[in-house]
Amino acid sequence: MGKDAQLKKNIGFWAALSTVIGTAIGGGVFFKTPVVTQVTGSANMTLLAWLIGGLVTICAGLTTAELSAAIPETGGMVEYIHHTYGKTPSFMLGWAEMVIYFPANIAALSIIFSTQFSSLFNINQKYSIPIALLVAFSITFINLLGSKAAGHFQTFATIFKLIPIAIIIIFGLFAKQGAPVPLFPIQAGHNINFFSGLGQGLLATMFAYDGWIQVGNIAGELKKPKEDLPKAIIIGLLGITVIYLLINFVFLKTLPIGQIMGNDSTAAEAAKVIFGDFGGRLVTIGILVSVYGAINGYAMTGLRVPYAMALDKTIPFSKQLSHLSKQGIPVAATLVQLAIAIVMIFVGGFNTLTDLLVFVIWIFYTMTFAATIILRKREPDMKRPYKTLFYPVTPIIAIIGGIFIVVSTLFTQTGLALIGLGITLIGLPVYWIAKKRNG
Repeated sequence: MGKDAQLKKNIGFWAALSTVIGTAIGGGVFFKTPVVTQVTGSANMTLLAWLIGGLVTICAGLTTAELSAAIPETGGMVEYIHHTYGKTPSFMLGWAEMVIYFPANIAALSIIFSTQFSSLFNINQKYSIPIALLVAFSITFINLLGSKAAGHFQTFATIFKLIPIAIIIIFGLFAKQGAPVPLFPIQAGHNINFFSGLGQGLLATMFAYDGWIQVGNIAGELKKPKEDLPKAIIIGLLGITVIYLLINFVFLKTLPIGQIMGNDSTAAEAAKVIFGDFGGRLVTIGILVSVYGAINGYAMTGLRVPYAMALDKTIPFSKQLSHLSKQGIPVAATLVQLAIAIVMIFVGGFNTLTDLLVFVIWIFYTMTFAATIILRKREPDMKRPYKTLFYPVTPIIAIIGGIFIVVSTLFTQTGLALIGLGITLIGLPVYWIAKKRNG
């Protein structure tokens, strides 16, 4: 009750809606279409993967919102897992976020920024890793200046990132040139299994939709959570789904599907076709600003995870990791995040890293969806300012979607999944050792 009492209920519907859209839309929408088209092999199955991804995300957001309103504490999902399953699983989530989720996001987006930057300015691809490292270092430097500087930049990037998306959709839909995009019958490409292709396509879209979990963190500060939270989630995530479907339709309409498959420069090439060389370059610069802002968002949020864990004394070197600079920034925690991201830049590509982080985080997302049902039965008298719409259908759809993503990754990318599980499970002995040392 203490934390809940301190929260001021001053957030209205429009602020909640902008939070939904701002946290979810990042760099993934521009760079996941090449993967989805490659694994599905067809235009209509590509759009189906994006549609299912959006519907699963809407159910996930509505399900998690109940927990967010009932447990409106700083830490979000870590607190929901702790309340439902106990300290060890909540530590495992924090550990996974610290060593995989946030650093992998920073590394993956730094890599894709680098490849797009190199392509735009005709720089030799051998410089892609140095440029990616420069991006990661510069973002870290911005965050070391203090949360105010990082926050100002994030506000600018959030507004700016919607511009290239809007321009591509509006002009792309009305452009005359392009290939036909047949919507029916929905079928996989040549020599591609329907369910395997759909599973891998759905996994790829989940990176673009990721970020929705942050929505619920403002539940305790909403003026009218019962009315505004479900409206903001449904309208926001439905809007994002429509935006993603439209921009993918434009890509498929503008370029032959064979030119999109596996081509990380799809967005830039589509922009060139629609606007010409100069206009295409301007749109690509807008995309780069959007990606840079997304990296900053993950860096800002991510550095607080090891700091919070250090305050709880659940990780080694807790004293150093919890120390704050004059600017109020946990410097050691920030540098740990950077160090892990640097290692990932050297060892993984964009798609490998994004698939890894989606697989690991969706294990905990699925546990969170299940927590809604568990707590309804275990704590029926818990104060719930907002209850999940269409319960229990909505959480069941979210759980099935989560299980599908996790299991399909285990079958289609077994090695990657085992690496993710292995790194996550390393957290157990770390937790036990730290717990023993700190009593």
